[in-house]
Amino acid sequence: MQRIYGYCRISTKQQNIERQERNILAAYPSARITKEIYTGTKISRKGLDKILKEAQSGDIIVFDSVSRMSRSAAEGVELYMQLFDKGIELVFLKEPHISTQTYKQALSNSVGLVGDEIADIYIEATNKVLRLLATRQIELAFAQSQKEVDDLRQRTAEGIETARRNGKRIGTPKGSVLNVKKKAPAKAFIKKHSRKFGGELNDTQCAAAAKISRMTFYRYAEELREELCSEK
Repeated sequence: MQRIYGYCRISTKQQNIERQERNILAAYPSARITKEIYTGTKISRKGLDKILKEAQSGDIIVFDSVSRMSRSAAEGVELYMQLFDKGIELVFLKEPHISTQTYKQALSNSVGLVGDEIADIYIEATNKVLRLLATRQIELAFAQSQKEVDDLRQRTAEGIETARRNGKRIGTPKGSVLNVKKKAPAKAFIKKHSRKFGGELNDTQCAAAAKISRMTFYRYAEELREELCSEK
């Protein structure tokens, strides 16, 4: 039985992954959606890796865009060809010209040999060119995706440098305190239950119970000490 997978991926929590999901389900309502958030160009993606492990010949993997499959052109082309050879259909909604059905059609347009030695040499050369052209289209699509990411990084870096030269502060000023929703209740919990303040829980237990990291626990504990000292 053919299975249809839909893969959605965003690079930051600020991005909206629902748009990708809507686009995939509009084209393939029965797609099994996998959503994933990761940053950078790291190859390890648990959600996609699981799909790749499960998918068999005849199955379909749908991406909103080629950039959701890979940001590295070399990795993207290699993975594309591996899946194509396994008989797995790849669909890119925004780049339908490189979906595997289109690639397969390009390859099937190859002209058959006719038995004449000179003609066959010409036909073989023509077929090779057709394959190379189809493959090149795939490479270009992944390369363009990688270029967009590289350009964005460069523009971001240039923007930060320009802001610095204009005297603007980048990032959180040293010594400033972030206003986090969980901060007040976490500090109240630490003050009540941490051994540092007469409670019954050690540092690890208290951090875990307050659902914060050890680093955050120590920072909050230090802030509490300073607040208590200022009250005296």
